Amino acid sequence: MSEPLFNTVALIGIGLIGSSLARVIRERRLAETIVIASRSEETLARARQLELGDRYTTSNGDAARDADLVIVSVPVGASGQVARDIAGTVKPGAIVTDVGSTKKSVIEQMQPLIPQGVHFIPGHPIAGTEHSGPDAGFATLFEGRWCILTPPAGTDAQALAALTGFWQACGSMVDRMDPDHHDLVLAIVSHLPQLIAYNIVGTADDLETVTKSEVIKYSASGFRDFTRLAASDPTMWRDVCLNNKDAILEMLARFSEDLSSLQRAIRWGDGDKLFDLFSRTRQIRRSIIEAGQDIDAPNFGRHVATTDGPDGAE
Repeated sequence: MSEPLFNTVALIGIGLIGSSLARVIRERRLAETIVIASRSEETLARARQLELGDRYTTSNGDAARDADLVIVSVPVGASGQVARDIAGTVKPGAIVTDVGSTKKSVIEQMQPLIPQGVHFIPGHPIAGTEHSGPDAGFATLFEGRWCILTPPAGTDAQALAALTGFWQACGSMVDRMDPDHHDLVLAIVSHLPQLIAYNIVGTADDLETVTKSEVIKYSASGFRDFTRLAASDPTMWRDVCLNNKDAILEMLARFSEDLSSLQRAIRWGDGDKLFDLFSRTRQIRRSIIEAGQDIDAPNFGRHVATTDGPDGAE
């Protein structure tokens, strides 16, 4: 059996991502010791029942004290507080990273508080489901998914290689991006679809002419897949919106313009324009399947209890 990549890994936050990391670290022996921190005694107790770690604490500073790798898995708005909590205890040479869906705001919150000699390398595994909490995780969550690292200028090459190797050992493909570019890309591929899902589900709920029973009864149509996104953690997505405001507003403006164009095509019966749009977007779906980020299998009307396994929803 190969040697672990790290002696001690501290997981601060034990929701979907944190608990999935705990499971894959244990399964693939990526660390000798897993320390788990959560502000919630109840969450910590559940993590202990699931045997996700070797040591448990409600103190972020205590969790980071002996860690070689600290992974912050909290809503992005709480990143700065975690950095303050660990600043006095994290040891020189340790790597501190995160899993947040926005990078510029996390860097602004955390980097000024990270002590000299500690390697701060922000990250974002693009993997997830609509579920949350320590029970939601599974060891294969990162398999075949991308993890984007946004290392600041001057990042230590050995530390970057070590973190890259860690994510690859978890099953991820690793890429690097500028933080601003990351936030713009994620605004269109993740944040905007999430907001559209919340809005569509909210609109359906508000419509007095459509009863809730009808919405649920006929949800094997496209509405069902919107509800999966709309079931995601509201705290996390509130923080994403507040911390990636500029990029999200830009993408919303572009979407609004394209939606107006679609509205005009429908109003004026422009069948050619509609067909061209639907053909072009259909090809995008094929490209995603060819890139290995989804499978080409029908799932409308599926029976959730028997065939619906965990799927990606960042």
